[in-house]
Amino acid sequence: MGRISFAIATPVNFPTIMTIEAEFTRVIQLFQLPFMQRALMGGVLTGAMGGLLGSFTILRQLSFFSDVLGHSALLGISIGLLLGFNPSWVLLPFSVIFALVVTYFLERTHLWTDALLNIIYSSSLAVGIILLSFRDKYQGGITHLLFGDILAVQTTDLIFSVVLLGVCAGFIGLTLRSQILLTLHEPMAIARGVSVSAQRTAFIVLLALVVGISIKAIGVLLISAFVVIPACAARLLSRKFTNYILISAGLGAVSAVIGMLLSALFDLPSGPSIVAVQLGIFLLTLLIPTARVLAP
Repeated sequence: MGRISFAIATPVNFPTIMTIEAEFTRVIQLFQLPFMQRALMGGVLTGAMGGLLGSFTILRQLSFFSDVLGHSALLGISIGLLLGFNPSWVLLPFSVIFALVVTYFLERTHLWTDALLNIIYSSSLAVGIILLSFRDKYQGGITHLLFGDILAVQTTDLIFSVVLLGVCAGFIGLTLRSQILLTLHEPMAIARGVSVSAQRTAFIVLLALVVGISIKAIGVLLISAFVVIPACAARLLSRKFTNYILISAGLGAVSAVIGMLLSALFDLPSGPSIVAVQLGIFLLTLLIPTARVLAP
């Protein structure tokens, strides 16, 4: 699960202050290792992307949709393994295709959205587990699939994350007015000539890519929280849309750094640690008087 451990022997008769100092020294030495630096950078990049797109996701009521995308990743990984391909390379195109197919069904059927998403959510997870059972031994481990392994982030993952973050920021920046209008009042967006279908499809594709690239670090079970919690906390802190977007992205990045530090200090799983920090930030925002005023 990406548990960070780096042992340094410390005499048991040292005072507590020396023990604390030794622990901080251990953490500093740990973050000097290349794989830890990649993990930290990967956490910051994916955290920023999750917060950036999450700010629109929750207002468009796509939170469950992002959860469906996350759980479908298990199906994509299983297909990649059965075909003998690298699951990481199969996951991204699969996530995009799966997201577009789900969007098509949502637009073409008259079923309730939550009911249809629940069917897709459960069935994709079930089929993924069945396909994975045909593999006698999966070297990555089911635990890493479910809860992530941020220490497994490679340089290629970082490069793609940097490019994807740039694309997401560029897309939001260039179409900000249309995105805000589409998010807050879709009929008015249509009346003003916004290409709703194209804008929605582009956003769904970017969200699918962000979910796909974040699976390795956060895992199938936690990816939805990774997208939703920073945005919800930011929503309680600001109602000005641009500030809200920036705060959401910032909270996603900061929570990744704090989560990694706590994981290193207390030898905890890194993915769950990051999500736990996000939850802590969200609970703190509930205690802020301004947040209580801004809450709907």
